[in-house]
Amino acid sequence: MSENVISLHKTTETPDESASVTTLTVVPDPAPAKPVPLWVRSCRAVRAVRTVVTHETTRTTARAVVRHGLYTVNGGRIVARRTWDGKTGARYERMLRAAEAAGNYEVAEEWEERLQRFRDARHRRRMDLLHSPVDVAKGVGVGAGMSIGVLVALGVVMAINNHDIGDVITPLSATIELIGLLIRIVQVVWGPALAIGPFLAMLGMWAVGSKQQAAPAWVMPANVRNGEGEPITPSIVVKALRDLGIPAMRNAIKEMGDAGASMLGPIRIAGCGVEVDVTLPSGVATNEVQSKRRKLAENLTRHEHEVFITIPQAARTVRLWIADSGALDEPIGPSPLVTDETMTADYAKGRAPWGQDLRGDAAALSLYQRHLLITGLSNQGKTAALRALALWAVLDKTVEFRIADLKGAGDWAMFEGLATVLIQGPTDEHVIEATEMIEGLVAEMERRMEQRRLDPGIVFPPLIGLVDEAQVAFMCPAIDEDKKPYGGSKATSRYFMAVRKVHNQGRVVNVLMWEGTQDPTDQNLPKLVREGAHTRASLALGTESQARMALGDKAVDGGAAPNLLRPGLDKGTLVVASDGIAIPAGQASITVRTHFIDDEGATAITDRAKSMRDGVTTLTVIERGEERDPLADIASVVGDASRVRTQDVLKRLAVLNEDAYDKWSFLDLKRVLDGTGAEPYKSDGVMVVSRDRLTAALANRDDDGSASAS
Repeated sequence: MSENVISLHKTTETPDESASVTTLTVVPDPAPAKPVPLWVRSCRAVRAVRTVVTHETTRTTARAVVRHGLYTVNGGRIVARRTWDGKTGARYERMLRAAEAAGNYEVAEEWEERLQRFRDARHRRRMDLLHSPVDVAKGVGVGAGMSIGVLVALGVVMAINNHDIGDVITPLSATIELIGLLIRIVQVVWGPALAIGPFLAMLGMWAVGSKQQAAPAWVMPANVRNGEGEPITPSIVVKALRDLGIPAMRNAIKEMGDAGASMLGPIRIAGCGVEVDVTLPSGVATNEVQSKRRKLAENLTRHEHEVFITIPQAARTVRLWIADSGALDEPIGPSPLVTDETMTADYAKGRAPWGQDLRGDAAALSLYQRHLLITGLSNQGKTAALRALALWAVLDKTVEFRIADLKGAGDWAMFEGLATVLIQGPTDEHVIEATEMIEGLVAEMERRMEQRRLDPGIVFPPLIGLVDEAQVAFMCPAIDEDKKPYGGSKATSRYFMAVRKVHNQGRVVNVLMWEGTQDPTDQNLPKLVREGAHTRASLALGTESQARMALGDKAVDGGAAPNLLRPGLDKGTLVVASDGIAIPAGQASITVRTHFIDDEGATAITDRAKSMRDGVTTLTVIERGEERDPLADIASVVGDASRVRTQDVLKRLAVLNEDAYDKWSFLDLKRVLDGTGAEPYKSDGVMVVSRDRLTAALANRDDDGSASAS
């Protein structure tokens, strides 16, 4: 762009060339800004209005305004209805309809009699009103005359006392002045009272509506909308049932009117929630309510896992347990096994302190002669729940455990020195060892059965075979030298058949089977095995079909629903079906929140158990095909005990190596020990083997070997 230069001359002289020249640069005016289109301004305005309208503060304010307005309106309706009920027989008629709808005709007749008595009394009151004006007029005249007479008599007394005849009318004139003063006060107050009265009435109606929370849920505060702190009342339960979408239920409650609460028993505090029995109207089945658990929970402003529906003994009745909002997310206290260091166990008569039921009461399980199965999804607390029972049982020094942990993560390592067998690992080799361990249980069971036939009164100490992660065994593809599979669910499977044999007869001679498995299917938990357990418990599962596998059809049809537990959030929460735990009458299962015992606490408990025993040598996985040293093996199975019965030595040798020692008898044991100085001898009437003698025999043998070598 070219510049326009204008020279400003103050003199006519020719300016010096070196002199500076003042120039003005004329910059053209900028182009005018384009006007903002109307549609753009409109969009901005709409966005601004939308922001203001949708802002949380605006919405909260709007909800508050609507809420308090509805409190007033609905409070007025409640007051009007209460007034109407008090003046008419509407309440009696509603109760009469409710009793008829429930089929309770005796109660209906009672309410009909009450209604008739109310109508008779109301008729007498109305007839009395016909005579009331004359009686009132007579009463006013007599009262006025008596009042004047009393005032005049009082004036005569005053006049005599004061010697002034004018005092005769003083009381009467004072009364007239008082009446005039009261009239003037009423005249002054009447105007403001007329102005303030409606506001006071509205305030009273608001108070009634606020107390009853007479407003829709969407205008309530956030904590009430979420169900936090909202108490469970009869009206809330009836409304939740009415809105379940069951036509027969809705119609019956509609006929009952406000008397729908007659369906409900008393609402009882039960642990961290409340419990109420609901007698369903005719035409409504209990399974219809059970199938709508989620909708019922949401109608009660609760999460699905916070409402449990069970079937009590009474016909056509469901029992609702409704948790306080968020209560089931709070942990329960520590196990008594950890807090009470003096606690011991009694396998036959005692119960293991397992946790708490939903009511907050202690849940204890009897283990006496009961096979056990615990299942659930992975990482839900199965091992911890199973281990908690074993930690209690091991405090009874008569209980013997043989344990196979097919996960091998060290969860059962603290049982070293307590369990006579401890296998830890997930490989096929470990499954083979676990299978042989269970077959050892079968052999011991058969030996006990033979002894029982000879001596029916004999009592055997409990022997518990425990397999954690049993699905690994069922799914094992290994085959033995006779082409028999270790895993699987057929009659040729060695593990499957061993477990079945223990289930069939082991309980009679106190040989028991405990299994823990995850994610049950027909392949990794065969039907015959799961149905052989007397106590069946399940953590969170994925489907109802899995729940039926875990607990059985009867428990699931009765309301058990481990598939509705929340994976990850309900860790350690079990649904239990067993006659070894106290289950409310009429129910087939109970939900238990188990105590969690960490590794440190478990080790402390097992240390206490070890101090109660003479010493147990724990046998672990061994290598096959190696040459055996019978004297060394005998010393290893005796362990730290000062002496061990020969019968127990033979059993431990069979567990140590079935191929080498399974057929051994007392004569074989005596043959090995003869001439060593460690021969069996009688102590307290039974034949035993001494640890000290075995140690000396081994030392002497080693010395002899060294001397001959030299």
